[in-house]
Amino acid sequence: MKQRNLLAKDKFQQSFCKPRKPSPNKLSLKLNNAFGFLLFSLLLSPVAASAADITEQLHYPQIDKKVLIQSRDEADTLLRLGERQNIQGNPHKAVKSLLQALEIYHSIGDLNAIGLTYEFLGKSYVELKQYKKANDAIRRRLAIARDTKDFQSQIFALNNIGTLLLQKGEFQTASQTFEQALIIAKNINSNEGYGISLSNLGLASARLGDYKKAVKLYKNALNYRRKVGDPIGEANTLNNLGKAYEVVGNYQDTIGNYGSALRLARASRDNLNQLRAIDGLVAAHSSVGRYNRAFDLLEKRLEIARNLQNPLEELKSFESYALLYEKLGKYPTARNFYQRAITLAKTLEDTRKEVLLRDRVTQMMKK
Repeated sequence: MKQRNLLAKDKFQQSFCKPRKPSPNKLSLKLNNAFGFLLFSLLLSPVAASAADITEQLHYPQIDKKVLIQSRDEADTLLRLGERQNIQGNPHKAVKSLLQALEIYHSIGDLNAIGLTYEFLGKSYVELKQYKKANDAIRRRLAIARDTKDFQSQIFALNNIGTLLLQKGEFQTASQTFEQALIIAKNINSNEGYGISLSNLGLASARLGDYKKAVKLYKNALNYRRKVGDPIGEANTLNNLGKAYEVVGNYQDTIGNYGSALRLARASRDNLNQLRAIDGLVAAHSSVGRYNRAFDLLEKRLEIARNLQNPLEELKSFESYALLYEKLGKYPTARNFYQRAITLAKTLEDTRKEVLLRDRVTQMMKK
């Protein structure tokens, strides 16, 4: 099958596709889903960039086999470390580890490992809101996938670029990008590719305000995610579906889908989708005055954040507590939680968040 038959000639996305965890010995991996952690000129051109051009046509000298194995082991360790640092909410450290791994992979000429490392880098840069660097990393990942005719990885790279476009507000272009990924999935009969692309097309439709279409796409995506036994992808789509119902005010289906996502994520130890589902359920229960249930869920949320050793998610938990207590008019307790969130914002050196939280406290105390 020729690659040009897989891609349309026209122009061709909270979730960022998550690479599969690298194995201890081999890193010629294809991507999995999510998150889905942010582009543009490559996809708007009919000419695909070449990985050889992007990597400046590096020439690799002959390396002693023992040295090669040691170098690969070191790079593999750095790559796993970078992934773990991302999960723990330390994207700055992750970027440092991943760039070191990338340098080694370049030196030994492992194109597949280079592509995977760019994928992880893209996620790190998204977390840092460095979208230009994220775009560059994902473009490089896509170019390598094209050069190696790795169509499955092309699907995930296109979905990641579409996610970046969504974050930039280019919803229509993002939708076209997801459709390109869907075309490839159809040509190679990839149920996994169908699932992620349909789910992201639903997300794009929701951003465009067409929630009826979004719900239909999400439901279709669920069929494929269940076919391949993808609990993380299924939970992600269920969360998206819950959000769509939340926006249109369908409380029953909102609770149902967020609840299903939470149960599935809990069973598969998918902490990030648990957090998303909890956030949706807290908002839904609070909207109808079920505050005791909301507080129970927030307690679980804080526990997950601490188990992950993720200060950013811990901050979000404190902020959610503060907002709920503020809504109930319990201002001293709300202020206490705001102060705890402010302390974490300082620790994270997030000046913008710190200012916003302090302003929120000031506005609350005027009531």
